[in-house]
Amino acid sequence: MLLFALIPFLASAAQAEEPTAPIIVRAYPWAPFISPMGEPFRSHAPDDDPFARWFHQADRNHDGNLTADEMRSDAERFFARIDANQDGRIDSEERMTYESEIAPEVQSSSQWKRTRQESSAEPLSDDDSKRSERHRRWAKDIDGYQPDGLQGAARYGLLNLPEPVAGADADFDRFVSLEEFRRAASYRFQLLDNDRSGRLTMQNLKVLLPSRPKEGKRAKRPKNAVDTRIGLPLPEGN
Repeated sequence: MLLFALIPFLASAAQAEEPTAPIIVRAYPWAPFISPMGEPFRSHAPDDDPFARWFHQADRNHDGNLTADEMRSDAERFFARIDANQDGRIDSEERMTYESEIAPEVQSSSQWKRTRQESSAEPLSDDDSKRSERHRRWAKDIDGYQPDGLQGAARYGLLNLPEPVAGADADFDRFVSLEEFRRAASYRFQLLDNDRSGRLTMQNLKVLLPSRPKEGKRAKRPKNAVDTRIGLPLPEGN
């Protein structure tokens, strides 16, 4: 009887010794595009334009103009994808799934990155000073790829929104309702609609994309360039 009682424990111990499945990390050779509402679009070839793919998808009537209604409709479609249990709101678990599986690009390096105060408090050797100087030169070259610059999804999108889904939580209750997501789509459309024409074109939006390295070279911004996406106030009216 004792032998039969030990069988379940022996079986579980054998399973514990079995090697676990390997962790497969999928890498993409080209930077993605993350839509204003946080949906990732990834390219798999040099001539694949993820930004254009998002625009043509959101432009439902394919007239070359993206309206506020079309942007809200596109937001509703993506909301349904994140809202796994279809209860009309994105909870903390669904948001974690979004950040870890749907769009892991929104994660920032906050866990290992030291603050400026910590870095400045540490004495530097001659070698460290040279590395720090090279670091500062690199930080000025590419706005989407600098340690003290854009973070999370802002590195790949049109607006300075590190986490676009969590950013739609207007009342800070840690839930994002469908209505909040719709309102966020309307607000973000107005932020992008600089000329207040009520429509967005690919040409007008493309200039808002962060600069990125091309052909292995560093992309340089014009001297004293201003990032107009940061601090742009909401327009008046609804």
